[in-house]
Amino acid sequence: MNPVVHFELPYEKRERAARFYEAVFGWKTQSLGSEMGNYVLLTTAETDAKPGALAGTIDGGLFEKKPDWPLQYPAIVIAVQNIERAMQLVNKAGGEVLGEPHLIPGVGRYVSFVDTEGNRSSMLQSVASETFITGKK
Repeated sequence: MNPVVHFELPYEKRERAARFYEAVFGWKTQSLGSEMGNYVLLTTAETDAKPGALAGTIDGGLFEKKPDWPLQYPAIVIAVQNIERAMQLVNKAGGEVLGEPHLIPGVGRYVSFVDTEGNRSSMLQSVASETFITGKK
């Protein structure tokens, strides 16, 4: 089974969006620079040093709306062991992969897709999965 590990929401004004989620839900935000696409990390739950302390919680992020990007709506990110295989399965099942996977430094490879109902979601093959599959770090 491939779990949901992240969610994403688009924004028009980064600071305004970050303030909203901080004020309403108490989430912590961390704005990344232009080299990371002005992404904002969202921490939705406190954790401690004990692994799995809050099993079932996920964090998310805010991405900047772009005039040339398709389907900029809230979306989930699903962890996969092998992104190429998962892309094949999306296409075989009647979905559409949007482009090629791109590397998120220190995180893994990421690609968006549209399911058979027109919902945009994404897949992430973590750096740890990449090392497992290829044997390369």
